[in-house]
Amino acid sequence: MSKIIVITGTRKGIGKELSEYYLNKDNIVIGCSRGEGSIAHKNYYHYELDVSDEKAVVSMIRNVKKEFKRIDVLLNNAGIASMNHIMLTPYKTVKDIMGTNFFGSFLFMREVSKVMSKNKYGRIVNFATVAAPLRLEGEAIYAASKAAIVNLTEVSARELAGFNITVNAIGPTPVPTDLIKNVPKEKLDALLQMQAINRFGEFRDIVNTVEFFVDEKSDFITGQVLYLGGVHY
Repeated sequence: MSKIIVITGTRKGIGKELSEYYLNKDNIVIGCSRGEGSIAHKNYYHYELDVSDEKAVVSMIRNVKKEFKRIDVLLNNAGIASMNHIMLTPYKTVKDIMGTNFFGSFLFMREVSKVMSKNKYGRIVNFATVAAPLRLEGEAIYAASKAAIVNLTEVSARELAGFNITVNAIGPTPVPTDLIKNVPKEKLDALLQMQAINRFGEFRDIVNTVEFFVDEKSDFITGQVLYLGGVHY
């Protein structure tokens, strides 16, 4: 049976690739981004919104519930980053990063879990980052927003376990997307050397982990954060 999958940040990058991957497996994907959708598929539905806009998120998930009656999987992929020394970080940058990365993930978790709880089933996967455990210079705010995601994942996993909803997180290494296009090459090279496996992440690495977490047989796995590339605390 096809799954009803909500994925945030689907206009480009990992979010778009995840959407196309699950659409090709005959699932229904509901995506969103700040701009127009970039996926043309009969089973893809797009919402144009800011993930930190509470009213817009509530409206989207209510519409999804009305249309499909259930949500099986939530992939909280939407995220933004900015490299700034702490003394040179504008307050607006902090608000924007926390708004998208943390508040957006929280809002989708809150609203989607309400739908999942009615059906006593759900798989939620949040996106963390290796920037947090590696304590990367210039990434203080980005890493802080993702560290908050880790705690949100671990605590909400306990709160939602009784509804047969698992909550896990993936911590990708750098993947060649727009998210890292402005990061200096020397910074990326230094980061790769801190990993046990010294290469960039690829989409297959991401989807392999996501598939593991959302598999129906993974019902005993929750509150976990899987960092890729051999990175750990």
